[in-house]
Amino acid sequence: MRESDSELPERITAPYTHSRPLPPYRGILAVDAKDFTGRPAIQHEAVSRAVPALLKTALARAELRDIWEDRRFPATTGDGYVFGFDPTRMPFVIHPLLLTLQDVLTDYNVLSHGAVPIRLRASLHIGPLPDTGDEFGGNGTPRNDTHRLLDSHPVKAVLASHKESITHVAAILSDRCYEDAVASGYTGRHADHFVEAAATVEGKQFFQRAWIYVPQPSGPLYEEPAGAGTSQEPAREVGRPLQAEGSQGRSTRNSAPNGNINTGTVHGGQSVRNHHVTGDHVEGNKADRVRGFQGDQVRGNKYQGRQ
Repeated sequence: MRESDSELPERITAPYTHSRPLPPYRGILAVDAKDFTGRPAIQHEAVSRAVPALLKTALARAELRDIWEDRRFPATTGDGYVFGFDPTRMPFVIHPLLLTLQDVLTDYNVLSHGAVPIRLRASLHIGPLPDTGDEFGGNGTPRNDTHRLLDSHPVKAVLASHKESITHVAAILSDRCYEDAVASGYTGRHADHFVEAAATVEGKQFFQRAWIYVPQPSGPLYEEPAGAGTSQEPAREVGRPLQAEGSQGRSTRNSAPNGNINTGTVHGGQSVRNHHVTGDHVEGNKADRVRGFQGDQVRGNKYQGRQ
């Protein structure tokens, strides 16, 4: 072999040719600063340095210093930061870390003295990743999916729709992360704190079931409509639900002269007849999920006056 051949990179391993051990499983945390590219260029370096420093502070405050000290394949992304960690620590990264990160950002933004606040999206995933210990470690599908989740529509929509003075962190968990760490009961946060979402990324062939978690919400979070997540269609924008008139946010008027309206999901049977509309007149919003029986109880003759 010629001496120059030793400088050539290793051949790329062909898949499906023979079995080999899986790489070690890692938890992956990625964070991204909202509206980074919209800031003046003079602020970019400061924000890039601040994001990992805020993560380190939050881990220390949550008594999780070992996760920072033992982090694997750490890397800055310019407007964010990513690193791998022992997947057995995932429940603690979900809680209390995300809630503590919300508190740390609140303190930081209050003391920013008029500067544009830092608000973070976070994504969490679990999977096998090569851990070579050098700058090329940690590359693989789980890491790619972590960044796709971070850029997905639902988590962006939530952070954009919640008040910037209150909500500083919005997180999205992969379905695997949720099932392993939350649904199993290992995380110190009830599953009701998490909202299912269909994660899609504009311009990318990406679609995954995922879960939204906001440690300090300042806007409504609703479940996906029935059937979302079972097709390749993007989900309804999380964080922008239907609301009754007079409430904050978007307003929706439902109208059906001489007819009936039923919006949302109905569990159980429902039978409706309409005979030139005589009977109850209902005002207000009856949108959103309906659980159990909500039929009208009628005494007397409801067909009185029918032509």
